[in-house]
Amino acid sequence: MIVDNYAMHKQPKVKAWLEKHKRFHMYFTPTYSSWMNMVERFFRDITVYLRDGSFSSVRELEASIITFLALRNVQPTRYVWNAKRDDILNKIQRARARFPV
Repeated sequence: MIVDNYAMHKQPKVKAWLEKHKRFHMYFTPTYSSWMNMVERFFRDITVYLRDGSFSSVRELEASIITFLALRNVQPTRYVWNAKRDDILNKIQRARARFPV
C-alpha cells in the first residue's frame, strides 16, 4: 500500500490490522510531498474521459482505457506543481491546528 505520512498507520487499530495481514507492505510518501496529488489528477483525468462512455462489457472498458493512454502518450504533458510555498505551509499549519497528533 502506498500511503501518505499522515500517521493513521500508527493508530493501534491500524497497527493490529497490519499485523494480522502480513501480505500488505507499507510504502510511505515523503512528508509534504506532492506526487500523490499527481496520481489523483491522473485518475481524475481518466475518470472524466471514461464518464462520457457507455460500456457493455469489460473488454469495451479496457479498450477505452487503452485508447485514453494512447491518446495521452501521443502528446504527453507534464503535471506542474503550481502551489506557492507560503500557501502550502499555511495549509499545513491549519491542518495541524485542526487535527493535533
